[in-house]
Amino acid sequence: MNTILVTGANGQLGTELRRHRWPGGWGVHAVDQDTLDLTDTAAIAALVASRRWAAVINGAAYTAVDKAESDAVTAWAVNALAPAAFAQACREADVPLVQVSTDYVFDGTKPGGWEVHDAVGPLNVYGASKLGGELAVRTGAPRHAIVRTSWVVSAHGHNFIKTMLRLGAERERLTVVDDQHGAPTGAADLAAALATIAMRMAADASLAGTWHFTNAGETTWAGFARAIFAAGQRHGGPSPEVAGITTADYPVPATRPAHSRLSHATLTRDFGIVPRDWRAALDDIIDELLGKQA
Repeated sequence: MNTILVTGANGQLGTELRRHRWPGGWGVHAVDQDTLDLTDTAAIAALVASRRWAAVINGAAYTAVDKAESDAVTAWAVNALAPAAFAQACREADVPLVQVSTDYVFDGTKPGGWEVHDAVGPLNVYGASKLGGELAVRTGAPRHAIVRTSWVVSAHGHNFIKTMLRLGAERERLTVVDDQHGAPTGAADLAAALATIAMRMAADASLAGTWHFTNAGETTWAGFARAIFAAGQRHGGPSPEVAGITTADYPVPATRPAHSRLSHATLTRDFGIVPRDWRAALDDIIDELLGKQA
């Protein structure tokens, strides 16, 4: 059995990696914070050395973007030092490491899709800590894949879709930021892409690099909210008015990039992965969430 070690077992991505239909002979061993303290670098090293893994997918992260502004030590410990520990342990074990990163490593000044080679410039502690993790993996693990993604959503955990559905059931009118542009990403689609990458890396010791995966297309947070409620109508979901506002109208501790759409060009070239439109992924998530209720 080819077993892939997955962190963040109960998060959005970890859940979908566990639910993913792996081909015969492949499977995952998923750990969460209850079984692995990501601030304990010795525990990380021991886990990687405990058996012969086919690959490691580090999908766990400190993702509380605004809280990170006042909790930088923890954010850096989880998002940078833990990947550094995984990188060292994977290098010593000759195991490929797939590190999940974020669109927030960019400053948002480029209106088109960000390429993997574009200059980084994070605007907040979260983005900086994730960039620190990228640097640790890129320099510490020869067999690595850094996969940046954005706006991850699913039927599990805490995310924008579930927040909108909850607020939409409580209010007749919502105000949502309409000048931040990006691409929503279904966690199941991201999991499938990471599975493809990890299995390829297990077979090809020379494969290493940085790639982007999101669902295709783009929108704003307000546009995303309107699409959520439109999709929910199939199941009798809420339909509040969504009024677009500017970022300046909604002050938060962490500065967000205005444009964070990611280009998939190198991903399609190297792995043949062509992401589907984000609306299709949204429909699947809404069906799972509201279909159960119906």
